[in-house]
Amino acid sequence: MFVSKVRIGIVGLGRLGKVHARNLAENVQGCELAAACSLVPEELEFAQNELGVKNTFSDYEEMTKSDVIDAVFIVSPSGFHCQQVDTAMKNGKHVFTEKPLGLTVEEIKETQQVIAKHPDQVFMLGFMRRYDESYQYAKAMIDNGEIGKITLVRCYGIDPSEGMESFVEFAMNNDSGGLFLDMAIHDIDLVRWMTGQEVDKVWAIGKNAAYPQLDQAGELETGAAMMRLEDKTMALLVAGRNAAHGYHVETEVMGTKGMLRVAQVPDKNLVTVMNEHGTVRPCSQNFPERFREAFVREAQEFVSCINENRQPAVNAYDGLQSTRIALACQESFDTDSLVEVGKD
Repeated sequence: MFVSKVRIGIVGLGRLGKVHARNLAENVQGCELAAACSLVPEELEFAQNELGVKNTFSDYEEMTKSDVIDAVFIVSPSGFHCQQVDTAMKNGKHVFTEKPLGLTVEEIKETQQVIAKHPDQVFMLGFMRRYDESYQYAKAMIDNGEIGKITLVRCYGIDPSEGMESFVEFAMNNDSGGLFLDMAIHDIDLVRWMTGQEVDKVWAIGKNAAYPQLDQAGELETGAAMMRLEDKTMALLVAGRNAAHGYHVETEVMGTKGMLRVAQVPDKNLVTVMNEHGTVRPCSQNFPERFREAFVREAQEFVSCINENRQPAVNAYDGLQSTRIALACQESFDTDSLVEVGKD
């Protein structure tokens, strides 16, 4: 059934939540940002004053029961995702949730069952790199066999150093889920998506060099994982929070007939600066900048799925598998051992 304007309510208006909210209010066709939910008064004021949102809530369940929205966008802390997906689905709303779907395999499986009971409602998981034009171009080349059979995938995903101080403060008092679940999960999803294979075994290592106090929090500043896929394809991941030059995301796929590399240098644009410091290429400084269009295209797909009565390609199973692999990486790091990824 076609809905002329999908009315969306968003929960969570932190850094990423504000990106999604502004896109839904200004850049995504066929929808209206009709409601916002937060426990932080300043975030609700932002929604009202900056984006013109008419309905605000401090109670999430109240928003999902409201008749002023058709769908929800979940951009809350990771530990709330499964519960909030369940609540929205049971109240008849379409659901988009940011990654990860959940922090444990058990809670994700329960949420899968809830989603399965509501086949007429759209569910979508936020792996925005799948909607980046460069990654889609590379994926099409792989699917067309242009680089032959994949033998190795290498991924870098490193946040800029400017965020480290605030992250350390956060990590000492909160649980992010760990580096592999909180950050490397995007690269884990890319490995599965690019190869069409599941991960079989992982071995993970890491080090806190600039911020050794993260040892006390059980967190990692920089981590790496080696993975073996079911068909013996290899994958190498590097995840971190301390890139001095800016936001660094890079993916390389090696095949029997050639190689693809996405974002070899994290260029901000096509400008080259030549001055007393030499020749410099400005770099992207954060994920909203690098993946600006991917976030819009992702949200547009969610709205289109609702209007066209279809389910998106990114689903709860992708959330289950990516979390399962990330948890195996964390276990490998914690136990200093090779870990087999569990299966159903």
